[in-house]
Formats: sequence, structure tokens, C-alpha cells
Amino acid sequence: MKRFLIYTAKIIVVIVLGAIVLDGLYTAIFLQSKNRGKIETVVNSDAQNYDVVILGSSRANNHFVAPMFEEKGLKTFNYGMSGGHLFEASLMLKLMMERKYKIKNVILEADLNLSNEHDAEGISAYFLPYIHNSEVIKNHFSTLENFNELYYIPFYRYIKFDARIGVRETFFTLIHKKTNSLDNLGYYPLEKHKNGNMKNNIVSLNPLPHNKYYEEIKSICKANNIKFIAVMTPMCENVKGMNYFEKVKKAYPEIYNYESVVKEDKYFSSCGHMTNEGAKIFTARILKDFFKK
Repeated sequence: MKRFLIYTAKIIVVIVLGAIVLDGLYTAIFLQSKNRGKIETVVNSDAQNYDVVILGSSRANNHFVAPMFEEKGLKTFNYGMSGGHLFEASLMLKLMMERKYKIKNVILEADLNLSNEHDAEGISAYFLPYIHNSEVIKNHFSTLENFNELYYIPFYRYIKFDARIGVRETFFTLIHKKTNSLDNLGYYPLEKHKNGNMKNNIVSLNPLPHNKYYEEIKSICKANNIKFIAVMTPMCENVKGMNYFEKVKKAYPEIYNYESVVKEDKYFSSCGHMTNEGAKIFTARILKDFFKK
């Protein structure tokens, strides 16, 4: 029995040491990455200066044509993340402040995601390699139920989110394989598809009266003398529950409602995402309303 216990203890020690070594190796690889995605580009960056930073979900990523801002002489980057929530948008801005970014204007796509305060696991996982290297990331995740496992158990986060930050992603990061997420200054253009979903139902959605992460973004901008521009972006014609945008306006009167600026389905790739042509019309209106010279 004693021999069995010693043998078991040795196995446990080997497993723990292996996990610690692998955790350190994976993390070291991610800490030298700057060209695969938006998150590691910010995490591993030095201080930057921007006239305009765009934050939000895919409805920011696909709707704000960053090169059009640059044509107006405004240094801009679209940090919108497809699948992301306000949880991730707030953390991105915190990281920029931690790295001493100088930003004049923040445009936040704030509409559908005002209805929740959840993290988007598929996106938030990309922050986890840096959880021991950034107090901002650590503190932001500390409110999640599984924080202790993610923070204290070595290599657990890499196993749990293997599809996002596992072997494949680590290897591609190691060999500096680029993605298209940084192309077009972060803007991702969409085209019209024959089978695009042109119906949506948001009847059950209701904006939270005080969304924690929206309020964080707003407060960070105020504290750092950044002009805060929160907007609702367009949806296609066949949406049930369009009074959601009226509810948002009532709860957050400072948010500008641009839902109806682009209406026709021909300008949409899917009901919630405009084509490149539609995005250009929308962006032109934003530039006209907020950045006239």
C-alpha cells in the first residue's frame, strides 16, 4: 500500500510539473505574438496614438470602414470583435489605458449587447494566455465563476479552451502565421450572399438598465478625456421587435440611434450585418455627423 501511494504521488508530481512547464511554454509563445489577432496586438503593444478607436461586436467590425476615417486624416483602428460582447470591449479599452494609449475618440457599437453582461467565451478565451501578466485582465476576469480554476490551475485554461488557445493556435502563433483580422485597419467587409439570413427576431431582448461594462467604457473615457460616441447600427427590414432600439434610447439617452440610416436589404449580408456597400454609406454618415472639419 505504501509503495502504491508513493507511486501515485510521483505521478501527481510529474503531472503538476508538466502542467506548469507547458503553461509557461504556451504563455511565452503568446507573449511574443503581434500579428495574429486584435487582442494580442494590444496586449503586446507599446503606447499608441489614435484619433478614433472603434469597439464592439461584429456589428462594429463589419460596419465601421476604418480606411474612410483615415482618408479624412483621422488615425483609426477598428477593434470590433465578431462574437464579442461588451465584456470584451471594456477589457480592450482597459488594456489600451494600461499600455498608455492616447485616444481622442472612442466609437462604441452599443445596441444588442446591452441586453447582457456575460463574457463571450469564444472571444474572452483569447485574453487568457495573459491572465498572469496583466493585472487588468486578472481583475476583469475575477468576477467570473470559474476564475479560480482559470487563474490558479496551471495549463487548465489552455485545455478548457483548446479550440481557441490550444495546440493549433499556439503553433500558428509560434510560426507567426498571420490572419486577416488586422487587414483594412481592423474593418472586415462583407459581401451579399444569396443564402444570407434576412430575418431576425429580437422581441425577447431588453437592454439592462445599467449595463456594467457599458458604464465602465463610459467612465474610462470620461476619466481619460476621451470623447465617447455610442451608437446603434442598422439592421435589415425584416426584423421583429424593432422597438428594442427605442428601449435602448429610453434607458441610455446619450446613445445615438442610427438603426434606420441604411434600410434596404440589398445593403445587408445578413439581417444584422451590412455589406461593404452598406457599411460605406453608414460610415459616411458617421463621419459627416461627428467628424466634420
